[in-house]
Amino acid sequence: MDEFTLRLLDAYQKNFPLDEQPYLRIARELGVDENRVLQRLAELKAAGIISRIGPVFDHAKAGASTLAAVAVPKKDEAAVAAIINAFPCVNHNYAREHDYNLWFVVTAPDEDKLHDNIRAIEKACNCPVLMLPMEKAFHIDLGFSLRERATC
Repeated sequence: MDEFTLRLLDAYQKNFPLDEQPYLRIARELGVDENRVLQRLAELKAAGIISRIGPVFDHAKAGASTLAAVAVPKKDEAAVAAIINAFPCVNHNYAREHDYNLWFVVTAPDEDKLHDNIRAIEKACNCPVLMLPMEKAFHIDLGFSLRERATC
């Protein structure tokens, strides 16, 4: 990666500016044009180097959520995943090598609506949803310098 990309990613893994024009602010802080920031981020996303730019919320303070899973025949996996993904309350839907082969997160403003969402998904998929609510929260800080090499 070039120096600009390393500076961009190192500086804004955390502390993304809360600003009406965050990319303009980033550009000014890095001494470049806003279009350069936007273009580079789009390139990094297209290349699969970054997956998203967005906040991480404490879900317990923002509403209700649960990890959920369904067991579907392998041949139906893509179709059922598409049905699940169509729900705006769903994110992080992944196929797994397990009897329960589709795992996803369901969110809602409160517990009652969370259960309504689960029932709607069950009805749409015609299969039961296994709810796996979090028992204990752990904060894992995944930010790290891209310039420093780890020593093991």
